Amino acid sequence: MTALRTILLTLIILLGATFAWFAFEWSRTETALAEKPFGVDFALVDQNGQPITQEAFRGKPTALYFGFTNCPEVCPTTLYELNAWLHTVDPNGDRINGYMVTVDPERDTPALLKEYISNASDRIIGISGDPDKVRAMARGFKIYFKKVPTDDSDPDGEYTMDHTASIFLLDGKGLFRGTIAYQEDPDIAKKKLENLIRG
Repeated sequence: MTALRTILLTLIILLGATFAWFAFEWSRTETALAEKPFGVDFALVDQNGQPITQEAFRGKPTALYFGFTNCPEVCPTTLYELNAWLHTVDPNGDRINGYMVTVDPERDTPALLKEYISNASDRIIGISGDPDKVRAMARGFKIYFKKVPTDDSDPDGEYTMDHTASIFLLDGKGLFRGTIAYQEDPDIAKKKLENLIRG
């Protein structure tokens, strides 16, 4: 009986030590992820045809949205709302940046993005570029996007895009600080942006 108790006690100690080690490793991994800038490095083009990289998301907070110009409702609504919130929380426009990355780079040239976004906002800058590079950037930022034919009988014809509709919030170091969901309560959305600015 004493031998059995000794074995059980030894097993409990070993299991406890193993659990503690896993907990330590998990917390260390989580901390490392929290300290890394969100997303991936990229080299694309802004709406003015100028090169833009992940460095644009450094130095001050960023509100980052992924959409497309042929979007019938979600994208224009989000752009109008984000524009209003940015003007409210940052009237001078010097404390937070806003960007929209296209998920439809085949159609959304920089010039088209500029025209589209300027109808909704003077505070949000469009990002496009080589389609493969744009898609790689979107995937690196954990964005869901999918081309959906609008006519099942012609899958290579006209299409729309399914995509993540949230606004991603990054701090001045590019670290992920949360999201604003589509149709989020405006007061909550503004509070999130205020908190982001305050750090």
